[in-house]
Amino acid sequence: MTYDRQKYLEALKVQLEPNIYYHSLALEACMGGIYDYLHSQGQIDPSEPSRDDWLLAGLIHDIDYSGEYKDFHPNKTVEVLHKHGLEIPDVVLGMVKAHAPDLTGVTLKTKADWAIFCADSLTGLIVAVALVYPSKKLADVKLSSVVKRFLKEPKFAAGTRRSEVAMCSNGEGLNIPLEKFIEICLLAMQKIAGDMGL
Repeated sequence: MTYDRQKYLEALKVQLEPNIYYHSLALEACMGGIYDYLHSQGQIDPSEPSRDDWLLAGLIHDIDYSGEYKDFHPNKTVEVLHKHGLEIPDVVLGMVKAHAPDLTGVTLKTKADWAIFCADSLTGLIVAVALVYPSKKLADVKLSSVVKRFLKEPKFAAGTRRSEVAMCSNGEGLNIPLEKFIEICLLAMQKIAGDMGL
C-alpha cells in the first residue's frame, strides 16, 4: 500500500514539538534502512509488512506523544490520526504498538516489530553524538564514536534504552550485530540530515 506521506507530515507538524518531529523523521529513515539491509540479506519473509508500512510506522509512531494525549501514548494513535482525517491499516498500528510493548502489552512478532522497538531510542543517541561535534553535523559523525558512547559511556544520552537497542542481535528478532545495527541507522539518518536540521 502506498501512502500520501505529505499528509502525515503535515499532521505531525501540527501535533508534535520540533524535537519529537525530527525524531519521527529519524525513525522513519532507520526503518527504511533496516528493511533494505534485511532485504539485501534475503531475510524479509513474504509475511512481513511492506516497506511502505515500515516507513509509515516509523514516521507516525509518536504522533500522540503530545498535549492531552501524551499520558496515553501510544494508545491514542488512531484517535489523533482521525482528527487529521487520516487512518492507518492494522498492520501499521501493530508496529506502532510494538515500539512500546511495556505500554501496550503487545508481543513482538515480526522483524518490523523488532526494528521499531530496537531503533526507537537509538536515534536520540546518534543525534546527541552529532551535537557534541564542533560542526554539530550528522555527516561528520563516525560509527566508532557512536559505538564508543553507546558501550562505554552509559551516562551519555542516558535516556537511551541501551538494553532494548542491543536486542537487535537477538536471533529470534532481527539477528543483526549491534555495531552493524548502529551503522545502518547512522547511515539512514545521515541521508536525511538536512530534513533534521543537522
